[in-house]
Amino acid sequence: MSNKIKVEKPLVILHGDEMAQIAFERLLEQFVTSRLDIDLLEVDLSAEKRFITNGQVVLEAIDALIEHGVGIKNAGMTVNRSQLDELLAKYPDIKESELDKLATKSPNGAIRKGIGGNITREDIEFQNLTSVRPDWVDRDIEVDTMDSGGLDFSYSELSNATGVAKVMFVGSSGDPVELHRRTLKKGDPWMLANNSLEEVEAWAHRFFQRALDEKRDIYLGLKDTVVPGYDGVMRAAIEAIYESDYKDKVAAAGLEYHYELIDAQAARIVSNPPERALWGVPDNVSGMKLYKLVQQLKHYGLPERKANVSISRMSAGGGDQYGSYNTPAPEDGIIKVVVDGVEKHARMVKANDPILFMSNARDAIKDWVKQVFKDASINKKEVYFGLKREFVNYDEVYSSIILEIRKELAALDTPPPSFMIMRPSRQLSKMICDPPRWGLYPAQNLDGDIFSDISAALGGSLATASSVIKSKDGTLLYEAPHGTAHDLYLRYLETDGKEAHFNSSALIFAVANALEEMARREDNEALADYAQRLKAALIETVAQGTITGDLKGKTVDPASETVVDMYGFLDAIEANLNKS
Repeated sequence: MSNKIKVEKPLVILHGDEMAQIAFERLLEQFVTSRLDIDLLEVDLSAEKRFITNGQVVLEAIDALIEHGVGIKNAGMTVNRSQLDELLAKYPDIKESELDKLATKSPNGAIRKGIGGNITREDIEFQNLTSVRPDWVDRDIEVDTMDSGGLDFSYSELSNATGVAKVMFVGSSGDPVELHRRTLKKGDPWMLANNSLEEVEAWAHRFFQRALDEKRDIYLGLKDTVVPGYDGVMRAAIEAIYESDYKDKVAAAGLEYHYELIDAQAARIVSNPPERALWGVPDNVSGMKLYKLVQQLKHYGLPERKANVSISRMSAGGGDQYGSYNTPAPEDGIIKVVVDGVEKHARMVKANDPILFMSNARDAIKDWVKQVFKDASINKKEVYFGLKREFVNYDEVYSSIILEIRKELAALDTPPPSFMIMRPSRQLSKMICDPPRWGLYPAQNLDGDIFSDISAALGGSLATASSVIKSKDGTLLYEAPHGTAHDLYLRYLETDGKEAHFNSSALIFAVANALEEMARREDNEALADYAQRLKAALIETVAQGTITGDLKGKTVDPASETVVDMYGFLDAIEANLNKS
């Protein structure tokens, strides 16, 4: 007779890519299938599988989650140009022009939108990890951002009726051409933004020349993978100028150039600041937040972090840049937004100017704010919203919904948690420089991405935070907030698997949290006990000083640390689990 714990319902498992996937497979074998009598409904979301199914496997994953209610997702990668070329060469019958965007993009956004879920991320409460506190006072780092274009110079309003919004373009032919359409409901916010490519290029020249004049290493951050027709256009223009006019000069001056996605770059720079740098963030909305944060860090430094940070990130409505239509202008002309045949806004653009149109669903915003207040009430947290409502009509709807839900809760004799509304730059500064004991920071998609990566890096590692996607209908998808660990995967391949380095903490917590939720739904005491013991074994392993390389020197007693590889870490956790 099997001594495995019986689990009645299936658990959805979404596989991913690279080193995270190597770890995930080992973890599932070591802590799930070997100990539980459970049906795993497994969906392969690897880059190759998404490519050969033209993204259909992502839709299968969404259907499985909606049907079964609880899942675990591993990190999946966005396919870059060289990887896409390799796949096209491997599968010559597949035509690039016929590929759905789900075939090459990270599946994360589509899954969140498909299940109508928002993200909540929180530090794992390790007992003996110290927060990262680099010496920031008087650090010689400057943030350089554009003073024009982008969301700060956008047009936004609330739809006054349910209807169809169309993005129209009028070029040299004089005939309006429809570029994009989407349905809006009454009260939904929408926004049109663009940037002048000429101004982007002028900024790039000033940026690189300033770095040379001031002898600073160069850092450039954008979100080109998620917003290819906007950030991607800016990156291409900036780097073309770097290659043609500045690369040799930078090398001759002994300086370095680094490009990285803005969320990962922000986490890296804040937690491990370079000695002397010019940090270019062309998007002025993100740029000004990071500029203000860096100024504060340089003056006051990083405080000791005594509280865990919780971040709620709205993604269900597909709002902000993540759910936008973004594209370079096809030629000189006029871009317009027309709602139900009525022209709402128009502006002149030039060929290749990046254009962005975004909207959000008021109903989804309301569901998210309810979720934020519910989580805060259950966990006794204070809520700090970040909104730019006095400048952007798009954000004003959030403010009105917050007050609306507060009144609804009061009418039910349910006291809402205490909350504040502040500008997003102040929200970021408070989270990093003045964190209260019990703080929950709700943010829109891109801000949430940047904020959560910074917070996790200051907590020790991206692998030391837990993450869950919660939907209105009760679907829960647990995940690790880190990526696929591409560099570690390359090393793993180069050494034929002899060097397997990866911190599986966040994946283990995702597994344990999912099992805990299934136990709650099935009233399964044995499963609940196992899930809690698995978490405790992870916490105890790190408390004993057995850690992976990313946590080296970050415990309260570095002298007693034992640094192990991925397999050694999992085996140590298993040993503690068996003891319990």
